[in-house]
Amino acid sequence: LARHLQKEAQSQHNNSEFTEDQKKTIAKIATCLELRSAALQSAQSQDEFKLEDLKKLEPILKNILTYNKEFPFDVQPVPLRKILAPGEEEHLEFEEDDEEGGAGAGSPDSFPARVPGTLLPRLPSEPGMTLLTINIEKIGLKDAGQCIDPYITVSVKDLNGIDLTPVQDTPVALRKEDTYVHFNVDIEIQKHIEKLTKGAAIFFEFKHYKPKKRFTSTKCFAFMEMDEIKPGAIVIELYKKPTDFKRKKLQLLTKKPLYLHLHQTLHKE
Repeated sequence: LARHLQKEAQSQHNNSEFTEDQKKTIAKIATCLELRSAALQSAQSQDEFKLEDLKKLEPILKNILTYNKEFPFDVQPVPLRKILAPGEEEHLEFEEDDEEGGAGAGSPDSFPARVPGTLLPRLPSEPGMTLLTINIEKIGLKDAGQCIDPYITVSVKDLNGIDLTPVQDTPVALRKEDTYVHFNVDIEIQKHIEKLTKGAAIFFEFKHYKPKKRFTSTKCFAFMEMDEIKPGAIVIELYKKPTDFKRKKLQLLTKKPLYLHLHQTLHKE
């Protein structure tokens, strides 16, 4: 919902049925939704955006065309940044010369797009079935320190690039250090391993915000195939964007030894 509101708030004047003031209010509501989302994912309880706070926004949203009172929270509108749905940025021009090339296969929107930091809980266990938890430890990049608000989109695709599970985004990285962006976050794969189709792969798209272009872009990607699912640490190579979900024309990001560092845990009943 935050994403849809943000899109409306950023639409050009003549394409929108809202006034500029109404758009500002819509953008502030989007900010509040993001704050609530962050609060739900935080273990700390102080300074949270509570459910009662969120409920105060309902009458404003319902009466957006006539609402003219002061906004109940002192928040700034979501900054003008474009958060793209998975596969969407492949239709944009690339401005970095060293990142051109590759063949993107956009994924149909079979699952709703999610804003960064929307991890899903582990599925219930089933007898004889295996669940996979992947801990994303860190990613090695030559310009790690320059990446703004980096996060990773995780998806499970079949050979045709079709989503087999909902797409998940990690929260923004914990820290950047030397040539590494550290995440240390667990991803619960949303399907039992035995139920994944032959030839499926788990994709990791590294995304970061570009102030000049004002949108979030994919920098590189990595993937793990079914025969690589085994307990313990694994290091996988990084490829140039755009993300090639069909795995037909893969180009390594760089000749330097830079990798995505993961740790896998298998849960079997």
